[in-house]
Amino acid sequence: MDLDLFLHQLHFQNERVTPPNWEVNWDDAPYPFKLYRDLPEYRLSYDRPAIEDQHPVPSPDLNTIGHFLWYVYGLTQFHLTAFPSSTGEESAETMQGFRRFPPSGGGLYPSELYVYLKLENLPHGIYHYDVAHHRLLLLRKGNVDAYFTRALGNSSTLSNCFGAVIITTMFWKNFFKYHNFSYRLQGLDAGALTGQLLEVCKQSCFHPKVHVQFLDGAINHLLGLDGKEESTYAVIPLSEYKIPDDETLSKSTATELRSTIPKIHTTYVQRSENVLPFPEIAELHQETLLESTELFRKLGTREEKRNSKIKIALPEPKPLSSDFAQACCNRYSPDMDFSSHQLDQVQLASLLKESMNSYRYDNDLDKEENQRPRLSIYGCFYQIDGIPNGAYRYDAASHSLSLIKEGDFRFSLQAGMSLHNVNLHQVPVCLHIVGEREHHKAELGYRGYRIQHIEAGMLLQRILLTASALGMNGHPLLGFDINGCDKIYELEDAKKTTIIQVPVGFHRAKSWLVGGIGGESLV
Repeated sequence: MDLDLFLHQLHFQNERVTPPNWEVNWDDAPYPFKLYRDLPEYRLSYDRPAIEDQHPVPSPDLNTIGHFLWYVYGLTQFHLTAFPSSTGEESAETMQGFRRFPPSGGGLYPSELYVYLKLENLPHGIYHYDVAHHRLLLLRKGNVDAYFTRALGNSSTLSNCFGAVIITTMFWKNFFKYHNFSYRLQGLDAGALTGQLLEVCKQSCFHPKVHVQFLDGAINHLLGLDGKEESTYAVIPLSEYKIPDDETLSKSTATELRSTIPKIHTTYVQRSENVLPFPEIAELHQETLLESTELFRKLGTREEKRNSKIKIALPEPKPLSSDFAQACCNRYSPDMDFSSHQLDQVQLASLLKESMNSYRYDNDLDKEENQRPRLSIYGCFYQIDGIPNGAYRYDAASHSLSLIKEGDFRFSLQAGMSLHNVNLHQVPVCLHIVGEREHHKAELGYRGYRIQHIEAGMLLQRILLTASALGMNGHPLLGFDINGCDKIYELEDAKKTTIIQVPVGFHRAKSWLVGGIGGESLV
């Protein structure tokens, strides 16, 4: 398989990576969560106080970890959504589902959450977060600080941490619906989950460091994964103090590290009886794996030099609501619920500045401390007071907008959508997350595409939470004309491309019935 052609089509011609006769077998769909069997369990409390009300901040224990995990990835709401009947009758059809705070393509949640914990009154070891039952299941008992540290190339020392979060992807969990297109969704899903985790860490006064480079085979072996059905996408050590950077990487290989600890055997239920192969994703995934820490790389940021005749300085943003729990609970993706309500410059400035400022995070990629993010926010704006209708790039350094083209681009953006589930004519702000066209392949190889989408998912979650705190919401969209957006923003010559589209605005109440799950005290 030509991997470069596959990635090109996946991004720019995604209709070519999915068979035209592909049909989703909903009757054989997998569970949206992994269910292990016959493992020691440690139940977590359903008494979840508002996370920012915990003063003084408690030291990590089983209760605080339970609160932390629920805010990060727990089941938060059960909902029933009404749709007009497909038969043309006056009756309505309903669809039920479970929600979590970070979004997921199709609500399928291909990511799984594992934690390494060293807490009092809890056996030290590797646990799976059982979302369905809000509990921890012990996979491997014991202290594995040295193993983790070596798998990260010594760039974070786990002996200084009380634990770590490991985010994995189960490929079949959304391949069954989206076929090869699921590869794009998996990176974004893992990124949105990571973005939510970072925000919860701020509220919990935890200090995380995101690693997207690690010895895949070694981490998967630690979790008891074969790496083919499910594989690790991010490793995030957690500490009560800032985790220092270690520029001296130690040489280790996944093969030699795996030999130092025994293999574990587990069983789980996923419901699907007919799990189809995904050879293209499997081959691409194999090319992303890192066998040696010598393959780890650092990235700089390329200066984006674009001349703009019109540059609009934005006002200082207004303070956001400090109720993090409320912002999480109010966040959802409006469909045809957007209403034609204008934004002012302060609201737009708050959305852009707060999203980019909060996006900065400790990681294993940056060459320099506090370097510019690798991603940018572009947007098409309509009827915002004092800002001509047009396409803009947000310059975070100067907190200003650089005009690219004047005009009303809602018609072009609407025509480019593959599923017209959002009326963009009702939305004053349509944001696009933009990154490198070659997804840092020269430095990171094929892993760069996945990493870029993880970072895009993290920025996406910041945009969504900021919009919610401002009384709005955004709807992440991948079914849009990337080539058309790249032309609007003149990105090809700049060697950039749009990654995801996010219309943001005010909206009416959605036609659904929603009930909280164990967290009613939050709202």
